[in-house]
Amino acid sequence: MAQDLANPDEPVVLGEEIDRVRLITLNRPRQLNVISPKVVSLLAEYLEKWENDDDAELVIIKGVGRAFSAGGDLKVFYDGRKLKDSCLEVVYRMYWLCYHIHTYKKTQVALVNGISMGGGASLMVPMRFSVVTEKTVFATPEASIGHHTDCGFSYMLSHLPGHLGEYFALTGARLNGKEVVAAGLATHFVPSEKLLELEKKLISLNSGDVNAVNSVIEEFSVEVQIDEESVLNKQTVIDECFSKDTVEEILKSLEMELGKEGNAWIGGVLKGLKRSSPTGLKIALRSIREGRTTKLSECLKKEFRLTINILRSTISGDIYEGIRALTIDKDNNPKWDPLTLDKVNDVEMDLVFQPFEDHLELQIPEKEECRWEGKYENSAYATLQPIDK
Repeated sequence: MAQDLANPDEPVVLGEEIDRVRLITLNRPRQLNVISPKVVSLLAEYLEKWENDDDAELVIIKGVGRAFSAGGDLKVFYDGRKLKDSCLEVVYRMYWLCYHIHTYKKTQVALVNGISMGGGASLMVPMRFSVVTEKTVFATPEASIGHHTDCGFSYMLSHLPGHLGEYFALTGARLNGKEVVAAGLATHFVPSEKLLELEKKLISLNSGDVNAVNSVIEEFSVEVQIDEESVLNKQTVIDECFSKDTVEEILKSLEMELGKEGNAWIGGVLKGLKRSSPTGLKIALRSIREGRTTKLSECLKKEFRLTINILRSTISGDIYEGIRALTIDKDNNPKWDPLTLDKVNDVEMDLVFQPFEDHLELQIPEKEECRWEGKYENSAYATLQPIDK
């Protein structure tokens, strides 16, 4: 598993208990606070402990450095590519953590003053309060490297207005802090110079009362006005193009719109899509479409299947090629297999989405009162090598 090389003795996650407030700090700044197996384990441990602590009322999570969290530690997946199912446990635990965050009983506040992408954004968007700044950058770029829109985002993105969900999932488009709020993916925008003061005020509030917490955040927040050129002002074109049934039809529709006045921005979108993994794009589109009519628990179960099948290279090894090109060799020149969209056939796609046997599925409950504790140990994956503690 990945090691935290900057300082192996420095905790990768800090947990503080301050009267009735609990504070989580993601503490891997040199690695952009990526989510390693150890980070997953510690986050789950703190959240479970505090949810069962009657003295804990408010949980705050933040990141050190220029990132809140840049997402999952891709090197963990890459290093485990030749060891069958070596990453099963951490994937299982991550999806349980996502479910736990979505259904958490205590008031949560995310203070996001930097990069928040992919799995890292799953620690922001579902929170009762998610505060962003002008330094915040949000994206879900997984499809571009042969993965899929994971960690609950097939549910969250699919419930955005119109077809923004398909747009974000397929393009990996980046949003700034104000756009994140305008899109409904965060609750408040606070200038970064006021964030520390807000944190201190929340701690001094010493309460998880939702109205009181909201009032404190409102003191520091400002109304957002997105730029005229923001992609959020282009939803008519996005809905027209990304409502199409297939990725091929989406590309054709974008190419038709490109020639119209004011649509020069589509050129960059097309360039990015044509550079992305054909398999990743097709999986992401289908997953988002299914998410629109599926409840959260079923979306997480589906995403778990997709992640495991992708890591197993069930129909393609694109995720490993994407990680190699992006983070290992850094040549940004992936060789996709298959190379083109027309070579990704629907029969093979069905294999990636096909349910596992019941005992191999992600065992999350339908009822909110069930939590992380004990669930992994009772699953079919409990016999695997334990993750780093």
